[in-house]
Amino acid sequence: MAALSTLILLLCAAKDVMPFSPHWKPTWPSYRVPVILPQSTLNLDKPQFDAEARLEVVSPCGPACHKSSPLPTYEEVKNYLSYETLYANGSLTETEVGIYILSNGGDGSRGRSRTKRQIYGYDSRFSIFGKDFLLNYPFSTSVKLSTGCTGTLVAEKHVLTAAHCIHDGKSYVKGAQKLRVGFLKPKQKDGSKGSNITKSAMPEKMKFQWIRVKRTHVPKGWIKGNANDIGMDYDYALLELKKPHKRKFMKIGVSPPARHLPGGRIHFSGYDNDRPGNLVYRFCDVKDETYDLLYQQCDAQPGASGSGVYVRMWKRQNHKWERKIIGIFSGHQWVDMNGTPQDFNVAVRITPLKYAQICYWIKGNYLDCREG
Repeated sequence: MAALSTLILLLCAAKDVMPFSPHWKPTWPSYRVPVILPQSTLNLDKPQFDAEARLEVVSPCGPACHKSSPLPTYEEVKNYLSYETLYANGSLTETEVGIYILSNGGDGSRGRSRTKRQIYGYDSRFSIFGKDFLLNYPFSTSVKLSTGCTGTLVAEKHVLTAAHCIHDGKSYVKGAQKLRVGFLKPKQKDGSKGSNITKSAMPEKMKFQWIRVKRTHVPKGWIKGNANDIGMDYDYALLELKKPHKRKFMKIGVSPPARHLPGGRIHFSGYDNDRPGNLVYRFCDVKDETYDLLYQQCDAQPGASGSGVYVRMWKRQNHKWERKIIGIFSGHQWVDMNGTPQDFNVAVRITPLKYAQICYWIKGNYLDCREG
């Protein structure tokens, strides 16, 4: 009974404080976040790195399917949030976690779902050209993974991406051991170093500069569930780079309910594989949601997987507008809607529990992860 009441607190104790007047700016809610701490770490055998990298994942379980599934038990949640850490030398560990609630902290609702999609009617994507855009925030936070996916800079040395870009649910993908992250930079021309070159009539050619990944965290919810059931809810991973990237990054935040998003809309940029070398930006409305997933019809192609889904809202404490990553774009999904197939693109929401986990991976101190 105690475990059940704790689980209910975990899933329902998020305090989101919204503006009292509909005329107020869309404002970031305030969440009290639970604490997720490592309990024990076990050394595992070195992985084989024999899986083929997939740039998107498909699941037949749609919003209704996930909403009707039973709540996980407290022990199951702890199991899903335990994680594997892969190091650059090929060694692998598994860490079990404990979940704690301090001062009524918690998580916010429930449900599940997932997706994989292409283009919906008119292609509404925008290719971003020119270093004045590509090298400036927020587009500069988007990076390319050597496995073909996209990631987003979320700290000085950390990149958030989709788990399936590194692990297929059963095994690590080829190239995961020597994983690299690519940053778009202008190609230097002779005599242009330190340059006074500003704008030219022709767009400046860009190239990727690569940084090796030091270690990778993947939640066990993805590894145990793969793409078929609960794994869709845990399709996220965090990469730690071997050295700082020295760019402005975008903070993570707890995903508000879709009805509280500005215009009900989300944004993300990625390296879609039908436009090689281009960073592609898009925005669209959220069509449906479960506790763990956002369903939308943003135009996307494989390669955009792992992109950080963000919104811009007013931060009351700092008295300024702030963009935050509230989800990770996962892919495309066909859903049976009352006997009629319909397809969506799906993003994994950053719930209070996931925020606590990812933030701890980044900072290593739960005291810095108390407010989502």
